[in-house]
Amino acid sequence: MSVRNTNEATKKGCKWVFEIHYRTLQGDMKHYTSKKFRTRREAEDEEKRFLLQHGKLDCYDMTIKDLYNNFVDYQNDKVKMNTLRSYHERFKYLKSIERLRISDFNSTHYSMWRKEMQNYNISDTTRNNTQKLLKILFNYATKWYGINFSQVYPKIVPFKNPNQVDIKEMLFFTYEEFQKFISVEDDILFKVAFEILYYCGTRMGELLALTWKHIDFDKRELKINSNVVKNYLGESKYLVTTPKTRSSVRTIPISEILVNDLKVLKEQQEKIYGFKESWFILGSFEPISPDRIRLRKNKNCELAKVKQIRIHDFRHSCASLLISKGANITLVAKYLGHTKIDETLNTYSHFFKSDLYDIVSQLDNLNKT
Repeated sequence: MSVRNTNEATKKGCKWVFEIHYRTLQGDMKHYTSKKFRTRREAEDEEKRFLLQHGKLDCYDMTIKDLYNNFVDYQNDKVKMNTLRSYHERFKYLKSIERLRISDFNSTHYSMWRKEMQNYNISDTTRNNTQKLLKILFNYATKWYGINFSQVYPKIVPFKNPNQVDIKEMLFFTYEEFQKFISVEDDILFKVAFEILYYCGTRMGELLALTWKHIDFDKRELKINSNVVKNYLGESKYLVTTPKTRSSVRTIPISEILVNDLKVLKEQQEKIYGFKESWFILGSFEPISPDRIRLRKNKNCELAKVKQIRIHDFRHSCASLLISKGANITLVAKYLGHTKIDETLNTYSHFFKSDLYDIVSQLDNLNKT
């Protein structure tokens, strides 16, 4: 390792650096001295990252953390920010094995890690998603570095608690409950936010990404073609990306009550200096924080004395409303931006129970004639 102590600390106490001599793709020899780091380990980690990026790290010296960093760098321009964020969230459960060399990792290490995962107070879904990331890293190491994990693969089985029954309750507002909820909202910005969530069934990211360019007041239409996600890799707090799937890009009609409230909100924003059509509906030149919407939702539920539901449950509420008003499954899928009708049917099949009884009643009537 070319890590050394400079003995000259910065104001933040950083004094460790690494120096590298490496050859470029063009064959030129380069010398690089890093910035200063607080500890030797930080400098060593960054040195490995530098070597990985320049293809100079021997794969047999590569740790699981090195492999992960290399994998994320490779995926950075190939997957969405949400996917990178999910990798980041899952990798924290691999911290105990991150310093193991990938060439040394064996079934004993896997068994020890698996037992450790059982001690976390997390769901089996989270455990299995973390294990999925581990397998992705193994496959990446095999493809790019020829590391063989054949001893480990047969031991990898899904996490499943035989005594646990996974029952996910789907909460939603009925139309009457939503009217109680919205009646206590006196801020037009939040009123519009909750009406879009309820009447249009948007996801939170889709809601935050809406600008005034997405509203056609003449046709009474709302265009959904972008998504706001949290940015944990860069300096900005958020990124505007494409929606979850291709089917999520959609143009839907909007109700008169929502159109009227949007007009009121726009009139308010137009009075602000520098207003542009490209401004976010919920914000200005940048969207408001999703936490503000969640906190407002919690407050309104208490004031209106209605049950607490999640922001995503407004989407379920929209589906319930559409189905209760007789919309068929194909239209509901299109309205919500689902890729397949099966997704809609599997998620909301219980909403169609009354329709199933109606079908049986019609069959009974046929037998009576």
